[in-house]
Amino acid sequence: MAVSGRAREGGASRARWAVGVVFAMHGAASGTFATRIPWIRERLEIGTGLLGLALACATVGAALAMPLAPRLALRYGQRRALRLPALLCCLGLLLPTQAPALVWLCAAMLLFGGSLGLLDVAMNAQGVEVEERLGRPVMSGLHGLWSVGTLIGGAVGAGAAHLGVDGRLHAALVAPVLLVVAQLAAGRTPDSVPVVDAKAPPHFAVPPRGVLLVGLLGFCAVFAEGAAMDWSGVYLRDVTDASPGLAAGAYTAFVCTMALTRLGGDALVRRWGPVTTVRAGGVLAVAGGALVTAAGTPAVAVAGFALLGVGIAVVVPLCFAAAGRSAAVPGQAIAGVATLAYASGLAAPALVGWIAELTSLSVSFAVVTLLASGLVWGAGLLRPRPRTAARGGTETGLRAGSS
Repeated sequence: MAVSGRAREGGASRARWAVGVVFAMHGAASGTFATRIPWIRERLEIGTGLLGLALACATVGAALAMPLAPRLALRYGQRRALRLPALLCCLGLLLPTQAPALVWLCAAMLLFGGSLGLLDVAMNAQGVEVEERLGRPVMSGLHGLWSVGTLIGGAVGAGAAHLGVDGRLHAALVAPVLLVVAQLAAGRTPDSVPVVDAKAPPHFAVPPRGVLLVGLLGFCAVFAEGAAMDWSGVYLRDVTDASPGLAAGAYTAFVCTMALTRLGGDALVRRWGPVTTVRAGGVLAVAGGALVTAAGTPAVAVAGFALLGVGIAVVVPLCFAAAGRSAAVPGQAIAGVATLAYASGLAAPALVGWIAELTSLSVSFAVVTLLASGLVWGAGLLRPRPRTAARGGTETGLRAGSS
């Protein structure tokens, strides 16, 4: 039995790293795109308002695609339900840089956002299962690997922007590499037997009250994340008159601090608990947002984005873990939280652009700071609660797998 237990734990540990690579690939695709947004805007010669409109199309794509993820897993098994979105994500990365006009950019963002959302739900459902099997927190670390991926993608993108590399060539070189990595890693993730005659989850259902409240907490964090990821470079260019290379570096600073915090986040949660960890992070996020809002020089703005990354780092992993543990079908609960939370993250760039069009980018980030304060007041929603029998055989099976 001891040998069998060690074998199960070893298998779960290997699965954890395989899922982590998929997280990193998703992050690298996001980071690659984010650093080329200024290039896309300048190439199409569009203002902040129209750019925000194009980025909002990704929100629609993600919102439509996320509820489909549990249906794919039920019909085709978890592994194939991870491989297909990974393929679509890499193909979708090519589209925004190829768009010749605003209408085509909107269509490209619709498809790219949908692929990102579909993959997001699938990989988080895998992460919750691995966490259950290991019997210890791992979600923050998995999201830390996502941030490492965005850091790598952002660093390569910053270098490409500094050297003046065409965005189309940049995306064409990166996408095949990410595709190969993702497909190899997905082949080592946990799988399930497709259930042909099982009743499929609904395309859309209003989440239970508990899941909805957790999703609102994630809304605050992901709004700040989406705003920082897509607008940090533009903010430094327009507000602080930074060079293109330094402007891309603001995104890198944000992702770097978020990655480091997430990689150590599981230890913080074990020591302080989710409530105290998120509440302290909320205070730091508000401080970072205030620095960005008041920034008059590139150095102050970069410091603010870095602090904002520290503050919001562990919120989303803890929201997904809490949601996944609350339902018999983790993917369905995660889809509910993800649809609400990441819709805010994908809507954030559009709202930031529209507010900036009416006022200024500084006012936009004042709104981001106000929403970040919600983490301080809402952290109690993540207080661990006793498990119920609602999950039935599914919960029992997961406990057996982690013993």
